[in-house]
Amino acid sequence: MKKSTKNEIVKIFWIFIIGSALGCLVETIVCLVQKGHFEIRQGVIYGPFIPVYGAGAVIYYLIVPRITGAKIKNVQEISGIKIFLYTIILGGLTEYLFSYAQECMFGTVSWEYSNLPFNLNGRTSLLHCMYWGIGGILFIKLLYPSIRDIDVFNNITKNAKIATIAFFVFMILNTGISMLAGYRQYERVQNISADTRLDRFLDKHYPDSVMDKIFSNKQYTNQNKGNR
Repeated sequence: MKKSTKNEIVKIFWIFIIGSALGCLVETIVCLVQKGHFEIRQGVIYGPFIPVYGAGAVIYYLIVPRITGAKIKNVQEISGIKIFLYTIILGGLTEYLFSYAQECMFGTVSWEYSNLPFNLNGRTSLLHCMYWGIGGILFIKLLYPSIRDIDVFNNITKNAKIATIAFFVFMILNTGISMLAGYRQYERVQNISADTRLDRFLDKHYPDSVMDKIFSNKQYTNQNKGNR
């Protein structure tokens, strides 16, 4: 693998992680303002990360400078309106797909906007798409120029490289166990017994009480409400 390719992979990984962490921070602040109490919103079992935000940041990084027709080194020449319109679409699509995938895999959704005007199946709305658009402008105009020019392998220490590898492995395991535990909870809602050693492990270490506390914002969809 070429060094330039490795450099891009590492940057994309950290964009995802930092975007996921910032998203968790934003959601926590919103919860504090709206509900008046502190509640960490997270999308994986371990750590303050919401992957939909990280995925959105990665999509902005990879796609926006290209689809706007601007040269990669001239993103400052892209009009804010053009960035806003493109990232409204990209952000809304990302939010919709993550909601759809969560419902298909786990029978739950973590956001539901049916009460808002101009929503799309409750998975995204015009208001939230506009938030994505504002975030897109900030990302492309303020952060992208600095991120683009980073040479990871020349600008970070050996310890930082080791930390990146370790954190990458951690996030793979974290995501894997979160998906397994989430699916096992979905099975419990369907009254499916624990037939394997893995099922029993998940029932013991990630029971409903633990999962509902970690993912406190999730809601069961109509087909699962009767079993709760």
